[in-house]
Amino acid sequence: MTLPVHILVTGSSRGIGAAIVDRLTGDATRVVGHSSTTASDAMIACDLAVPDTAPDLWQAALDRLDGRIDVLVNNAGIFEASPLEADHEDWVSAWERTMQVNLTAAAELCRLAVLHFRGNGGGRIVNIASRAAYRGDSPAHWHYAASKAGMIGMTKSIARGYAAEGIYAFAVCPGFTMTGMAEEYLETRGGGALLADIPLGRVADPVEIAEATRFLALDAPPSMTGAVLDINGASYVR
Repeated sequence: MTLPVHILVTGSSRGIGAAIVDRLTGDATRVVGHSSTTASDAMIACDLAVPDTAPDLWQAALDRLDGRIDVLVNNAGIFEASPLEADHEDWVSAWERTMQVNLTAAAELCRLAVLHFRGNGGGRIVNIASRAAYRGDSPAHWHYAASKAGMIGMTKSIARGYAAEGIYAFAVCPGFTMTGMAEEYLETRGGGALLADIPLGRVADPVEIAEATRFLALDAPPSMTGAVLDINGASYVR
């Protein structure tokens, strides 16, 4: 009898994360989600903006999943403007908060996953990064672009370091995706001009990101480890 694949998905209360959980849920999987504030039978509450809380989330997920996690999906992230003209302390605070949620907490979870996978025959990590990792972002979002670039570097390092042990790491780089966060940004930055920069003519649907994540988490061949998949409507082509 084949055991179900046990999966932890962070940042899954809405948007891309919720779509990922929905796409990964099936007879052959057991999925635990995560929210910064809301707990339920299928969701662990943990505020990753608070330093050193990622291990609590990992342990809670292990407890929910009978001590075994096979796949980690790092989707939790924030996208908060920090204008260049802000007070220095406010600018630095915004930088550190974004790095904490988008990169440091993800790194902590990746480390715990690798240590866990090494004793359990391997596993997979899928990190949800951003087009901004390669293209950059607005003058008010240096920190966001830097955090996502760091996530890509981390993903590739994990892939290179642990492939021989059956530990595979992948990343997905969405462009604009139709979530509440993107909708607000489109409205404040002028949606028509931004859409004109996307050859496809529209932003991505969360289901599209979820499908790519499902493939990497469950079906991608091991030789794809280290791969970064772009989903941005050809608005940035590498």
